[in-house]
Amino acid sequence: MGRLILTVLMISKALVSGAYHGKLRELASLGVDLHVVVPPAWGDLRLEIAHAQDYTLHCTPIALNGRHHFHFYRGLSSIFRDVRPNLVHIEEEHYSAVTYQAMRHASAAGLPAIFFTWQNIHKRYPFPFSAIERYNFRHAAGAIAGNMDAAQILEQKGFDKPVTVIPQFGVDTEQFRPMDTAVLREELGLGGADAVIGDAGRLVEEKGVIQLVQAVAQLSGAVRLLLVGAGPQRRALEAAAKATGLNERIIFLDTIASTRMPEVLNCMDCLVLPSLTRPNWKEPFGRVLVEAMACGVPVIGSDAGEIPNVIGEAGLVVHEKSVTELTEALRKLLEGPSYYKEMAQRGRARVQERFTNQRIARKTFDLYATILKARER
Repeated sequence: MGRLILTVLMISKALVSGAYHGKLRELASLGVDLHVVVPPAWGDLRLEIAHAQDYTLHCTPIALNGRHHFHFYRGLSSIFRDVRPNLVHIEEEHYSAVTYQAMRHASAAGLPAIFFTWQNIHKRYPFPFSAIERYNFRHAAGAIAGNMDAAQILEQKGFDKPVTVIPQFGVDTEQFRPMDTAVLREELGLGGADAVIGDAGRLVEEKGVIQLVQAVAQLSGAVRLLLVGAGPQRRALEAAAKATGLNERIIFLDTIASTRMPEVLNCMDCLVLPSLTRPNWKEPFGRVLVEAMACGVPVIGSDAGEIPNVIGEAGLVVHEKSVTELTEALRKLLEGPSYYKEMAQRGRARVQERFTNQRIARKTFDLYATILKARER
């Protein structure tokens, strides 16, 4: 289709992180006059990009900061009046108060609005969230689901508007790319390792890191485990490492600047995401898998949630909780040089095909066009 020029008002607390703005630049390059409403901070993270060249940021005061499904913006109505968008893109869940707030403004102005959902477990919500969900379903022109399960749940709940499965954010493959990190490996104490197995994310039970510790402990040779992140399971992991004899071969890296993440991932010979399904949670995506694959780092993931769909044929998938399968998958990668190289190449190719900022912006733009064309009929 031809180039579409339109004005979009996007509302997203996640965009306080500068690392996620690549999608915005790509949308602007497609001809979108993009206006983005962001809070001055979300939780402890302050807005990292205050001014943008290709799109307009509206840093707007927020009420109930840090309360995911309760927060809302002060002064949103004046932004609607000033921007006069053609379409409203609400990057929040369909049962959230802020989605209801923005949807009411859009409906009053006769504007099409879409929401975003990661929700991959079918849930019924108490009042007022049940009423908020019904209102947003009734008034939305479409939706973006971050994973296949979320799209299916929208259908099961009777949402009959256009739904496209698009991860919320892509990666910059110029930033996340293979690179020489010998110096950093030395700094982290990884210089003499035969192999470095890594994981990055919050240290919580549902991420399955205990199983990863147990699996790495069974590998022979100078294999190190690098865990990037912090969380309440740190002490349990330290105890597990001691119990399995891995305590001399495990390195915890609590915090790392987002700009250094590509370098840290390149210190790994394999990244593992062994997530576990819980009654109220299952892995919605696994962004670190995409970042690692973009860096040419082979990946292994459990079969929890969206992980198998992210990895596809570009890595190994094992049953969640199975330490035996995880150990064998690690051995298969580390003891087969040609297979290792093939997985590294497949991973980067998969990211370039499916998960770049350009690809995600293009699919988002196409949804905008579909919704606006439907309104013209």
